[in-house]
Amino acid sequence: MADEEFDLLTIGAGSGGVAASRRAASHGARVGICELDRVGGTCVLRGCVPKKLLVYASHMRAEFEDARGYGWDLGERTLDWGRLIEAKDAELDRLNGIYLRMLDGSGVQVISGRGVIVDPHTVEVEGKRYRTKRILVATGGWPFVPDVPGAELGITSNEALSLKEVPRRVVIVGGGYIAVEFAGIFAGAGAEVTLVVRAYDVLRSFDDDVHAALSEALRARGVKIVTHANIESVKQHDDGLTMRCRGGDELRADVLMWATGRRPNTRGIGLKDAGVKLDPSGAIEVDQWSRTSVHGIFAVGDATTRLALTPVAIADGRALAETLFNDNPTSVDHESVPTAVFSQPQVGTVGLTEKEARAKHEHVVIYRSHFRPMKNILAGRDERTMMKLVVDRDSDRVLGVHMVGPDAAEIIQGFAVALKCGATKAQFDATVGIHPSSAEEFVTMSTPAGS
Repeated sequence: MADEEFDLLTIGAGSGGVAASRRAASHGARVGICELDRVGGTCVLRGCVPKKLLVYASHMRAEFEDARGYGWDLGERTLDWGRLIEAKDAELDRLNGIYLRMLDGSGVQVISGRGVIVDPHTVEVEGKRYRTKRILVATGGWPFVPDVPGAELGITSNEALSLKEVPRRVVIVGGGYIAVEFAGIFAGAGAEVTLVVRAYDVLRSFDDDVHAALSEALRARGVKIVTHANIESVKQHDDGLTMRCRGGDELRADVLMWATGRRPNTRGIGLKDAGVKLDPSGAIEVDQWSRTSVHGIFAVGDATTRLALTPVAIADGRALAETLFNDNPTSVDHESVPTAVFSQPQVGTVGLTEKEARAKHEHVVIYRSHFRPMKNILAGRDERTMMKLVVDRDSDRVLGVHMVGPDAAEIIQGFAVALKCGATKAQFDATVGIHPSSAEEFVTMSTPAGS
């Protein structure tokens, strides 16, 4: 055996780790990847994919309700949750198999077990040590649960994806994207849903008009939102759980779900002993080339201080492989990264919020529109779509595009290209819209808000 068995050994077979490993192997590198769980990571196994499948299923309720306005009588409708979960699990098994075949076809050796860094060129997996020229840490994130009495009685998004039946009453603690997405899933499946938010609103890191529009829509769909609240204890009773809030208020539910954020999954893998610098949350600090503070150790994905988004992890992983193994120094531009929240209705956003823009630019102009999508008119649904453009008046450049409404993710993806190209408001105005569509509103807003 050579002194270095691998050119690259990756710890964590999620989206970022798999992308980097396959690209490195395509350039002739000897690559190994170790994984404690199944291959696929958070996105495929515990996040984006299974969650969106449940979003699709729960959204059918609204489609059925709207169908009557279009002349359809559908009769009795019931959700077989158990059958849905079985179908979801079968799809995850299929994807896991695809990932394994992709790695095998790329020549990447899969090593089962937890990888622990011994030194910058040695990784131990299940008692066996592997030598490598470089180490890539791509261990992702993990749900965070507050340290309050009875917290263990609740579940996280991991367990929520595999519940055997729909609970009658659900309390979800948190106001981020995971919280609002599961609020829509459970409400659409027929549960009574209460969101407990520590701050003044949901999605508070998003544009103000975004979280205001989404809050209104969630409430209209029957989701109760309790703001400025903290759960201080949880107790089990014969008829379910009781959550006591600061101030003495109590909430009751059959299921409590903690959606209180995620933390980098970096504990217990030898990072501190190896001298890798971490921030207070445990995230690995990296530079633009994904280098850590230790020569030869790199990191991508949710385990780092970067944006916790699957496409970002993939892009960073491929860029690293290009830099290290293809003599093609590549870094990723993390500005104006589009993102979506698969709430009901959806949120899509790219670029700066209004607050961020006003902090960076002296003269900011806002264009905003609220309207009922055409589909909602015959359906009798009052829910409105919100669209917003944030523009720098001096340069006329569009700084931010925000939307709350059906198909927001699909619509924002195209406008993200425009922002990446530095599009101006005049260019938006000169673009002919597709009629009738919601998307055309972004190129027909002509009057600044407040004018």
